[in-house]
Amino acid sequence: MKIIVFSIFLQNVLVNAEKNAYLCNIFSSARLLTHRGMHPQSATISFGWRKRERHIKFKMCTLSNVTTRRGEANPPSVRLAPDAFPEAISSQTGVSVRYVPAPDKSWYVLRASYGREQKAFDYIVNDGTFAYIAKRYARKLVNGRYKKVLETLIPNLLFVYTTDDKASEYIKNTPPIFFLSYYYNHFELDESRKNPPLTISRKEMENFIIATCNQSEHLKFVTESQCHFKGGETVEVIDGIFKGVEGRVARVSGQQRVVVSLSQVGLVATAYIPTAFLQIIEKHEVDSTSPRK
Repeated sequence: MKIIVFSIFLQNVLVNAEKNAYLCNIFSSARLLTHRGMHPQSATISFGWRKRERHIKFKMCTLSNVTTRRGEANPPSVRLAPDAFPEAISSQTGVSVRYVPAPDKSWYVLRASYGREQKAFDYIVNDGTFAYIAKRYARKLVNGRYKKVLETLIPNLLFVYTTDDKASEYIKNTPPIFFLSYYYNHFELDESRKNPPLTISRKEMENFIIATCNQSEHLKFVTESQCHFKGGETVEVIDGIFKGVEGRVARVSGQQRVVVSLSQVGLVATAYIPTAFLQIIEKHEVDSTSPRK
């Protein structure tokens, strides 16, 4: 009797072990599909035990926490148009402002002292003006545990889309944001022989927003010395969460990325971009006499 009971118990253990092994194969296959950049909405995997064919159907939803090659998030297939840019939303009141291009407005770069760019942003958005702060997620130690927190990518800077008069009003006649000042263009002089406030072209700023609005933790604000550029071509990202971004291919922190330039502000590197996601859109002549960087 004991032998029969033990035999039945051993048989159940073996069957359960076999089931678990097949389930492991399922999740390994799902992980492999994701690693290769394949994101089916659903897939069916077949396996057999007890001499009968069984089927398990699992669903692979396109969630933001699904990862692909080198830790990248699951890529959407839609490029952001200006009218689909994320709204500017005040963290204090919830007031939101949409980005609407206008011929009488410019992108001003403003500086907030002592890291108060969010406070200035909230005030400006509450006033009905579109503003943008580039941010990224970062892992930080909070109360003994690592957590993802949202931080400013370019400290102390915010970008405000407004008219000349309104920008001047914010800087000179708005006491609640007295700590705000212009970021000046040090390569030009105005009629008074002074450096004028720095403005960014609409094309360049929209490219910057497309590159940074996903708030990827792999975004980097870098210097030119940190970028090992691969030729002089301008490329466009044609797939993934950075789809539509234009820039130059460079190796940054040991990974192939696309580097976006923001005039007189600096360079921003995307996360890792596979070569299959890149398309050359413009070739530049490289001066053979100039030293390589």
